[in-house]
Amino acid sequence: MTRLAKLLVVVAMTAAGMVQAQDVPVNCDNCKAWNAPVKPFNIVGNTWYVGVAGLSAVLVTSEGGHILLDGALPQSAPLIAANIESLGFSMKDVKLILNSHAHWDHAGGIAALQRASGATVVASASGAQVLQSGTNGRDDPQYQAKPVVHVAKVDKVTVVKEGDVVKLGQLALTAHMTPGHTPGGTTWTWTSCEDGRCYNVVYADSLNAYASGNFRFTGDGKTPDIAASFQASIAKVAALPCDIIIPVHPGTTGLLEKATGRTSEHNPFIDKNGCRAYADEAGKLLAKRLASERG
Repeated sequence: MTRLAKLLVVVAMTAAGMVQAQDVPVNCDNCKAWNAPVKPFNIVGNTWYVGVAGLSAVLVTSEGGHILLDGALPQSAPLIAANIESLGFSMKDVKLILNSHAHWDHAGGIAALQRASGATVVASASGAQVLQSGTNGRDDPQYQAKPVVHVAKVDKVTVVKEGDVVKLGQLALTAHMTPGHTPGGTTWTWTSCEDGRCYNVVYADSLNAYASGNFRFTGDGKTPDIAASFQASIAKVAALPCDIIIPVHPGTTGLLEKATGRTSEHNPFIDKNGCRAYADEAGKLLAKRLASERG
C-alpha cells in the first residue's frame, strides 16, 4: 500500500468515527453504484465537490466556516466527511448544512453529518417536515407505502422560503423554491470568485418527473394537479443567472468527467447555457409525462 493510500484509509476511518456511522444504510438497485467513492475536486474558487459517484454533495468554504449542501445516502456520510477532511478542511468548521430535497438519496446522510459537525440544518418547510420525520409524506410523487423507507431523523431544521438568503460570514446562498420532483424542492445559488472573476453557481435540484405507483402530476382527486407549479420550477431554473450548474445527480451534466479536464488555464464547468440545457431536458420529460397522463 502506498503512502497516499495509507493516508486516505486513515482519513476515511477517522471520518467514519466522526460521523458515528451507525445509521442504517438504504439498500436500492442503484445505491452501490451511486455510493462509490470519488476523490473530491475543485469546481471553482471556494466551491468543492465532496460527494460520491452518483449523488452530489458540495462544500462552499470561507475563513469563517463552511456550508455543506446535501448528505446523499446514510452510508455516504463517512465518505463525504473523509472527502472534506482530505481537502484540509475540518468537519467542525461546517456550520450549515443545506438540503436540496429530502429524499433519502440526498438527505439520508444529513443526520450523521450534523452530529459530526454540530451544524445547523436548513431546508424548505416541506423538506424540514420530511427530515424531522425521517420519511417522505403522501404528497410526494415518490411516496412508497410498502415498504416505507426510514432514515435517521434530524432533530431541528431551520426553514427557508423563496428568496431567503442564508449567510455565514462573507458567504451568501439564496434559496429558490423549485417544487415538482418533491413538494419541498429547493435550488441554491451563490457566487464563487477565482482569478479576479466571479461566477454564478447554481446547485440545481432534480427536475425529473419521476413518480412511484399511481401518482399523477395532473392530480387524481386525492392529490392536487401540480403540473403548472412543476413547469414554473423548470422555467425558474432556466432563467437563473448561471455560469456553472451543479446538479444533485452529477451524471446529469457529466460533472465527474468534466473534473478530469480541469486545469489552471481551463475550467470545463463554466457553461453559461448549462441551466437552460438542464431545464430544457427536464421540460421535455415532463411534457411527455403529462401527455401520457392526460391521454
